Amino acid sequence: IYIDCGVMFSRGIRFFSQLCTQRYEMIGELLGREQHDIALLQEVWSEKDFLFLKRKLSSSHPYTHYFKSGVFGSGLAVFSKHRIQDALLYKYSLNGYPYMVHYFCKAVGLVIVDIFGLKAHVYVTHLHAEYSRAQDEYLPHRMVQSWELLQFVRHTSCGADLVVLGGDLNMHPQDLGNRLLRSHTGLRDCYTETDTFDGCEDGHTLIAANHFSKKQDLIPFEKGIRIDYILMKGSQKVSMKCESLSTTKGPVADKPYPYSDHEALTAELALLHSEDTLAVSEQMDVVAEARAVVKEGLCQTEALRDKATYLMFSGLLLLLLPLAMAFLPCFCSFSTLGLLGAVCMSLLLSGAMLYLLFTTHIKVLKETDDQMMLTSNDLQTKLTGCRLSGSPSSDGSPELQPLSPFKREE
Repeated sequence: IYIDCGVMFSRGIRFFSQLCTQRYEMIGELLGREQHDIALLQEVWSEKDFLFLKRKLSSSHPYTHYFKSGVFGSGLAVFSKHRIQDALLYKYSLNGYPYMVHYFCKAVGLVIVDIFGLKAHVYVTHLHAEYSRAQDEYLPHRMVQSWELLQFVRHTSCGADLVVLGGDLNMHPQDLGNRLLRSHTGLRDCYTETDTFDGCEDGHTLIAANHFSKKQDLIPFEKGIRIDYILMKGSQKVSMKCESLSTTKGPVADKPYPYSDHEALTAELALLHSEDTLAVSEQMDVVAEARAVVKEGLCQTEALRDKATYLMFSGLLLLLLPLAMAFLPCFCSFSTLGLLGAVCMSLLLSGAMLYLLFTTHIKVLKETDDQMMLTSNDLQTKLTGCRLSGSPSSDGSPELQPLSPFKREE
């Protein structure tokens, strides 16, 4: 059995994105022509654009779902040839800072699809961007999102015959959050697993040759970066193999502009038989690294909360100044007192709001660290049990039994 899966980052923010209407027309034509079994889209921020694609693809992809969330939505959409049985959305606890321009509601959406009698759990997600490789202030937030994503996949994929995850992870292949996700879910990267690849150099999905890409986003990687993925995983019933993977390559033939600033991915997946799991020791190493990042983010956020506390109390103390000066009418005018009081009140309210914001972030970071600690302890118990149950080696110490080699069905 073969299934085709497509992932596309539409960058469709009405009135802000360039040539939004024209590009959605092109995206609809592409999806209708390629005839994917499942198409996963991110940054479809307007429901009108989703409805346009739904009408355009009604014959090729009769089953659809648009994940609605927050003021601007989640931007996540699924188009399928196969019947969608159920859907679920999870919003990440940390999504950057509300006072920053880059603040959007990031989430992961799940659809359960019946594919030739097999239960497929298909996930689409979009994680927070990096913006600066050298000074990544959003790394702890993206680490929390990676942890929540893997937890969501682990706890919702039980009973699935096959699992597919696609989207913009905003992480390089060997970034810690990416390794954490793959090691603790068993998901495998289609790019590294495929027999045949046709696309941009090194599988890049954000390239300098793309008309819409921002050159500063690629620093220090001049040619491009790979941050969009299709990940897969089988079960005891069925295993998965990526037969081929391809990407778009920037400019579109007969068009003056590309589909998006990110390149689209298409994977052909073959369904075979069962597969093995990753080593427990590797999972422990990755979760230990992730905890270190979360703890560092916790320290930074606690420092920011301390600054917010100082700001709040400074405003409170300064507020006493105009109150004291009010009893000295000859010293200054009432308009000056009013202005000074307004400034002090602004400092007080700003400090209070920032204090509440950073307190919320601290709770999320602490909860994530607690969950990681539980997982680490559980893995340590499993590793100890494996070592105790392993057969003795030549020097008398226990060792783990090697996994049996994978044999492909003909």
